[in-house]
Amino acid sequence: MRLAPVSSPEQPAELDYYRGMALARLERWKEAKEAFESGRQKQPQDKRFPTELAGVAFKQQNFTEATAELRRALRLDSGDRYAVDFLATVYLLEGNVEAALDRWNRIEKPQIENVTIDPRPRVDPILLDRAFTFSPASVLNLADLRTTEARINALGIFPRYEFALSGRPDEKGEEGGKFDLVFRSTERNGWGSSTVAGLVSLLRGLPYLTVYPEWYNLKRSATNLQSLVRWDAEKRRLFATLSGPLERDPKWRYRVYVDGRKENWDISRTFFGNGFGSAAPVSDLKLEKLEAGAEIQSIESGRWSWKTGADLSHRRFGNFTPANSEATAFFTDGYALKYDAELDAHVLRDPERRITVDSTASGQLGKMLRHGADPFAKVEGTLGVHWLPQPQGDDYETSARVQAGQTFGQPPFDELFTLGLERDNDLWLRAHIGTRKGRKGAAPLGRNYVLANWDIDKKIYENGFLELKMGPFLDSGKIYDPSRDF
Repeated sequence: MRLAPVSSPEQPAELDYYRGMALARLERWKEAKEAFESGRQKQPQDKRFPTELAGVAFKQQNFTEATAELRRALRLDSGDRYAVDFLATVYLLEGNVEAALDRWNRIEKPQIENVTIDPRPRVDPILLDRAFTFSPASVLNLADLRTTEARINALGIFPRYEFALSGRPDEKGEEGGKFDLVFRSTERNGWGSSTVAGLVSLLRGLPYLTVYPEWYNLKRSATNLQSLVRWDAEKRRLFATLSGPLERDPKWRYRVYVDGRKENWDISRTFFGNGFGSAAPVSDLKLEKLEAGAEIQSIESGRWSWKTGADLSHRRFGNFTPANSEATAFFTDGYALKYDAELDAHVLRDPERRITVDSTASGQLGKMLRHGADPFAKVEGTLGVHWLPQPQGDDYETSARVQAGQTFGQPPFDELFTLGLERDNDLWLRAHIGTRKGRKGAAPLGRNYVLANWDIDKKIYENGFLELKMGPFLDSGKIYDPSRDF
């Protein structure tokens, strides 16, 4: 078959469309694309041209261009079921199940015939079934999938898992638009899947004089025991926590914990409440603290969850007598009772652009259990952005987070915020090492703070066991205390 050259600007766009269709049937993709582009220039509001250009790009395995053209088509006609279905299919082939569901749900698809689990995990089948908020023979809703994933994550026994859509052939053996949903996972059981894996997990903190005894999925109930033993002479610690679902319901989860510390602090460069030059720097502050508590968490949906709890603690300080009464309040021995609550919510989840914005708000209310002590309170807020710029994989993964915290009243020293790089601290200001000669206290301390973190990770190497990433980061923060003692 011989076709006429590309039409001139005076010829109608309809001729370009039919010419492009004919060239596409002949798999002459470059010429077909030129014909459709010519027609689009003449009729930019005709959705057929971006739709067919998407088909050409799809045939050439250029999924990025195909999705861009389909979005253009849907901006012209958001109700075009063919374009919606086509775009969802492209996302599915790229492995972006959430984006596929986000589009499909607009046209009441996809229909799930069966939910299969391969391999079958050891966890209680009733517990796992209750974690799944969708059912066979129904439309798989994105909100239900996200709720399921949130509850699967909360079980704490699936370090890796995925939900995959598998096309289901119709009676003629062709793809009929229905799917099976397959849950594939790697499950934690006992102290590890093998002796080697168990030893690696146990001894991963050995360079820091720490071991991590852990036991997962006790009695197949997703009840997990995690602990930490550190014998560093400057910061000894013994920590253990037990968590599990309430009444075999993955929506609700309990946690009880105990934490004991015996630490030596060097606050000679961060504490100024002893007067300037009037007393020796505090380089050997001793802190002994024992804390026990319990909390309950509820995963309401894939969008938000909350938790609340209480703990009782006792602390004792040594090798230090403050020079003024205001500073003395920070270093008072005794018991304290504290209540805490936290709310986690997704502000934005855009699966097509692979952007998520998460937020956390938390508060604590406590009081030293001694005569004349006033209550204290702490509030914190976090806003985090996570972006995967590539259509597939996590290369150039970008994240940014802004946090702020404020304290009201007079907290004990061990309740102050710390900005710095230290293994027991989660407010990382990576340019500031949190220890000096192994002792805590080198990083900035205070009652109020603002912290921003930003980083980009480029994947350098990956195999089944090891992943190496490298990239720039930027941390900026400020911490301050109204008393000016820190």
